[in-house]
Amino acid sequence: MNDDTSALPLNEVTRVSAERLVLDRKNPRLIELKGDATDVDIIAQLYRADDLGELLQSMAANGYLDIEPLVVWEENGDLVVLEGNRRLAAIRLFREPDLVDRVFDHDRIKVTVPVISDQHRSTLDTVSVYRVASREEARSFIGFKHINGAAKWESYAKAKFAADWYREGDTTLKEIADQIGDKHDTVKRMVSAIFVLEQAQDVEVFEVDDRVSPRFNFSHLYTALARAPYMRFLGLDASWATYDPSPAPVPKEKVQQLGEVLRWIYGSKQDAVEPVVQSQNPHIKQLGEVLANADGLTALRTTGSLTDAYGSIQPADQRFSAALFRARSEVREAANSLRGFDGKDTSLVDIAEDIRETAETIHDRMKKKVREAAVDSE
Repeated sequence: MNDDTSALPLNEVTRVSAERLVLDRKNPRLIELKGDATDVDIIAQLYRADDLGELLQSMAANGYLDIEPLVVWEENGDLVVLEGNRRLAAIRLFREPDLVDRVFDHDRIKVTVPVISDQHRSTLDTVSVYRVASREEARSFIGFKHINGAAKWESYAKAKFAADWYREGDTTLKEIADQIGDKHDTVKRMVSAIFVLEQAQDVEVFEVDDRVSPRFNFSHLYTALARAPYMRFLGLDASWATYDPSPAPVPKEKVQQLGEVLRWIYGSKQDAVEPVVQSQNPHIKQLGEVLANADGLTALRTTGSLTDAYGSIQPADQRFSAALFRARSEVREAANSLRGFDGKDTSLVDIAEDIRETAETIHDRMKKKVREAAVDSE
């Protein structure tokens, strides 16, 4: 094996020593890390977010299955892994035992590296790589695999990858979509949403790191921005998400409302504000309907409760029906859990009595209205 990087053939599969490979600090999986991220930062992030533990278990049981080559390019004498960083991280954890302690000391993450036999460990010494001349050359393959293919990234990583590719200026969004097989305008919507998110961060009305959930559900944002109520609330015209998106698409007079929307979707750790969107369905739709209704918007801003705000814009008959169904569900749940009542807390009996009296009142009034409606129809 020749250790001269320049002699490594282009666009061919070659076996190289694992020691020659370095992690890619521009990997889309690592977008939440800062530019000066270390190998320890990268491995901690991959272990935290990308099921690195499962890969470690597989390698311990089977050795390194050298089926698909790592995609690499030469940068300053290093072979940077453009595709296969998770595999390289696992290899390094087996080959460099001190990495476990370094990750724990730096990030307080306990990486569990299973025992591996000498036979399987020997498969980690050399791996197959496919050297490309530039990052651009590898983009189509990587984009297809991780945006539309079997090994999908999280939505934020997908969007950043496509946005960075587009901003290089040599490829249109339409061409990017065609190259990765996107037939549903997903790339267009994601990149447009990236520009909105970056605008919010630039004017300091929202910061991704301030979100409440450890996971960044970026799909909530690009799903919301495709809905008319959000577009109207943020002053975006119907054709704003095009194949030629522009930075800072939200009008300046609407940036504070953009901050509100992002906080309602993602919350704020700094201000101890929980997001009102707990799941994409149905909360994104409900929040959009609230934004389109003045009374609902006032209720949301006042109470911080999407349930209350959404309830305030529903017709009275719909609110009553929904409340009645919820009440029945909760009472049935209590009945099914009755074995958990030991008879000692008599205050619970008082609560049950109040529920019974309230239910009887509702029932009596409903029966009366049924009779009155029958008389009116005669």
